[in-house]
Amino acid sequence: MPTAAKSSRKTIKKPAKPAAKKVKTPAPAEKPAAGDRAPAFSMKATKIGSANSAALKGKLFVLYFYPKDDTSGCTAEACGFRDALPAFSKLGIAVVGVSKDSIESHEKFAKKYQLTFPLASDPEGKVCEQYGVWKKKSMYGRIYMGIERSTFLIDAKGVVRAAWRKVSVAGHVEAVKKALAEL
Repeated sequence: MPTAAKSSRKTIKKPAKPAAKKVKTPAPAEKPAAGDRAPAFSMKATKIGSANSAALKGKLFVLYFYPKDDTSGCTAEACGFRDALPAFSKLGIAVVGVSKDSIESHEKFAKKYQLTFPLASDPEGKVCEQYGVWKKKSMYGRIYMGIERSTFLIDAKGVVRAAWRKVSVAGHVEAVKKALAEL
């Protein structure tokens, strides 16, 4: 009986493909940042009728974005700027607060807390987007879009001198005052 010939063929394993390396692409820099030209803006505002970059040209000013009128953090921040306003005014620095709330809401908020600086209304969020503060947020597992509390110090030439993002209310106004002292 014939014997079965053993196959001389060996199974050759192909080398495994190296796992694709996951390359983390750095997040794009937040714009505008210090040294960038501040985006132009024009919005309805309390006290002055209209807050716009053209009218503020030639002045140093603080433009701060906050999520909502008459909420605890936003109230504390607004009252902090209100209380610091005499020091800012002595230096010729204007303060403008911005949220998507209506002018009517801003007027009630300003009256309730005696806010003496203008609050600008950006209902469509165009200025919020230009300044990169319209962000995906999460609260209690719910994801939504909203304003990231942020502040910009803009010089007389329209250049951002300092930018604060993801602002924590406690001590923020003092940080802005310190930055002004260093200019």
